[in-house]
Amino acid sequence: MTIVLASVRRRRTAFVATFLSVFLGSSIVMAFAAMLDTSFGDGVPKADRTTLSIVATVVGGWGAIIVASAVATTVAVAARQRATELALLRSAGATPRQVVRLIVGETAVVAAAGAVLAVPVGYVLGRGLLAMLSASDQVSSGVEYRFGGAALGVGVGVGFVVALLATRIAARRAARRTIREAMFEADAGGRRIGRVRFWAGLVCLGIAAQNVVLSLTMVDGKKVYDVQMIASEACIFAGIGFALLSPIILDRAVRLLGGVVGRVGGTAGELAVAGIRQRVQQAATPLMPIIVVTSIAMGTLYMQAVTNALHAKSNDKVTETLNYVVVGMIVVFAAVMLVNLVVTVMNDRRGEFAQQRLVGATQKQLLTMVGAESAVLLAVGLLFGTIGGLLTVVPFTLKTTHSVVPDASIGIYVGIVLTVAALTVGAMLVAGRRAAGADAVSVLREAANA
Repeated sequence: MTIVLASVRRRRTAFVATFLSVFLGSSIVMAFAAMLDTSFGDGVPKADRTTLSIVATVVGGWGAIIVASAVATTVAVAARQRATELALLRSAGATPRQVVRLIVGETAVVAAAGAVLAVPVGYVLGRGLLAMLSASDQVSSGVEYRFGGAALGVGVGVGFVVALLATRIAARRAARRTIREAMFEADAGGRRIGRVRFWAGLVCLGIAAQNVVLSLTMVDGKKVYDVQMIASEACIFAGIGFALLSPIILDRAVRLLGGVVGRVGGTAGELAVAGIRQRVQQAATPLMPIIVVTSIAMGTLYMQAVTNALHAKSNDKVTETLNYVVVGMIVVFAAVMLVNLVVTVMNDRRGEFAQQRLVGATQKQLLTMVGAESAVLLAVGLLFGTIGGLLTVVPFTLKTTHSVVPDASIGIYVGIVLTVAALTVGAMLVAGRRAAGADAVSVLREAANA
């Protein structure tokens, strides 16, 4: 335990990211799962029980999937950054089992703290969610709030258990590498994605395509909410699928557009492209929340706007509220996830920035390079996020209005783009400024003694 706690202190940036991911994710999931506890309370009317169950299973279910993906990604990034250290442990005589046990033990300490501290926050968020449902007359004001087994079980399961499983998978993969392979992977930031991740991404895209076909062929277009239930899943699965395949997507995009970026961005653009090619998997890490939030926000908001236009005013407050809550939840969580991942990645590049500073690069030049990298990530993320969103918008609009273009303001899309751009550029520049501004000699001395 002493070794574990010492390692947690030494790598506090990566562990803080893991903690925040588990803490926030568990809090959100607990809040929605508490609606299930509340629905089982004594004297809850049947209509209210149905509404609460829908909120818990639909919104909470999708939230759990997104949160689980985010937690798994965060801990996998933290584990990948330790490839060299794990290989050195192997060379010193540690067995793969001992290495895996060490890194899983570290994550268990951090994830347990995040899950436990999430309980009071999840309790408060759940009470606020019930109050919102009561204020909008979707649930009777007399329904008593309950926070019990469902909230605690699902919240801890999604945060703590997923973190341990993801860490174990990443640690086992890292522990099997030779020291030479580990050194190369550490320098390159990881150049290949695992087979499980690759096939999971393809499966998600396949499900998204299936939802598109089903919404166009198997549902009556006059039954708007039936179409909505099927079409809405396309942007979610597509966003997750593209996010899982983001290293491959970024690699292909840079190969195709690298020359253009270099000409437009000058030296900073050329350095950004070269850096992304060298460490494509690490560079693609912030791409995941960009794609997910763009895809789901675009698909959900435009689908609801079309529904409102069809009904003059939405006559299903539950569905409308759920859609807006889904988008709000995803935007907040994606924002935290993006900042977490960017800070973790930038902190891991402090050695790289220090070496460039010693050979003459200024902090301004390094920040210009980071700005060019963020522009590339933003362009690729928005493109594939938009494609994911269209997989919901186009089938839903075509089926319900017989038009490909939705009768809704372009301002929705502009708002999504501006929000995502502000989060991405802001997070990368702030984290990059901190990483590039550190004393170069101290950073390299610290790395040598780690």
